[in-house]
Amino acid sequence: MSGQRENLSLGKLALYSLGAATAVLVLAATLIAVLEPGPVVGLVIGLGGVAGAIAAMGVVSTRMTRRAFGATDGATETDPEAGAPS
Repeated sequence: MSGQRENLSLGKLALYSLGAATAVLVLAATLIAVLEPGPVVGLVIGLGGVAGAIAAMGVVSTRMTRRAFGATDGATETDPEAGAPS
């Protein structure tokens, strides 16, 4: 990063992560409506949609936070030529 930190709006973070989860749940509901599966297959699709929604929320919030504040999980960027942290 260029040394500047981008402002992270908690409202924007919440809207984007919930939007991603909503998109996954809408996709799962559409699959259930179009395919009209039996109870077990419908349950599997629904549970897959819930798991996908949780994963989408995690991915979106992690990406937005890392873009705003950089990777602070202990990982350091290394210079490929020197092999030392930059």
